[in-house]
Amino acid sequence: MSYQIELRHLRYFQVLAEELNFRKASERLFIAQPGLSRQIKQLEEILEAQLFARTKRSVRLTPAGEFFKMEIDRLLNQLDQTRKQVGLIHQGDFGEIRIGFVGSAIHHVLPRLITGINRKYPNIHTSLDELPNHAQVSMIQKDQLDLGFVRVTSLPGGLESRRVHEDSFSIVLPENHPMTVEQFENIGQLREEKFILFSSEYSSEYYDKVVSICRDQGFEPTVSHKSIHAFTIFKLVENGLGIAIVPTSLVDGYELRIKSIPLTNIPQRTQLSAIWKNSNRNTSLKKALEFLFEKELD
Repeated sequence: MSYQIELRHLRYFQVLAEELNFRKASERLFIAQPGLSRQIKQLEEILEAQLFARTKRSVRLTPAGEFFKMEIDRLLNQLDQTRKQVGLIHQGDFGEIRIGFVGSAIHHVLPRLITGINRKYPNIHTSLDELPNHAQVSMIQKDQLDLGFVRVTSLPGGLESRRVHEDSFSIVLPENHPMTVEQFENIGQLREEKFILFSSEYSSEYYDKVVSICRDQGFEPTVSHKSIHAFTIFKLVENGLGIAIVPTSLVDGYELRIKSIPLTNIPQRTQLSAIWKNSNRNTSLKKALEFLFEKELD
């Protein structure tokens, strides 16, 4: 075969694999549909594999195409990150670290980490995104994030983790709720309330742990609302739509008409972990991990 795989082949494939529609893909790529078809056919000839199953009405990835898309997404993400790093190094900077986090990390761990990195490695840029646990895991696998802060205990192969903070739980109520700290004995006193919880999409393990707090007192919570965002949960509580169980570190930092009661006599605790991909070669990540290992954050 006289052809060689070129970057354009990979870009064209990636867009078509996302759109699964030649017209929409060609519009995104600013090329004519026949030209896109030729490039895809050429790529399939080079690979000696059919990547797309085509009919007059549909386009779908073959098993070979699914595998190729996963690999190309990872490769192109790495290439894009390398391009950014080269630009930063050229400007005299050391690079960039892309950090994902769940909401509670911003109240405790993340400010200390960022402050420490800025002080020790002032030329490292940080990019921060608040994301659900599962999204962070997926993006780290695909090299779209370098470092994540999550509340999960099981990870897929290739990812490393380190516990950075252990948290207790607190119950959050509207400011005018009749329950007081002095009256509170256990969560069973609130069994008739409606509960607003972090969605299982936030973390199924975390959701099960929160529900187990209620089950230990002999009742199944009536869950009226779920969200992956702490601020949304607190606003719903503020407006009298239910009560919530959250990590204690989340309670601070919101100017809302809510109050909290710590759940001190329960065994459940929640851990915040730093996660990263062990094959990630970003030197900025290595600097951040050095800081994590040498300085306790909790």
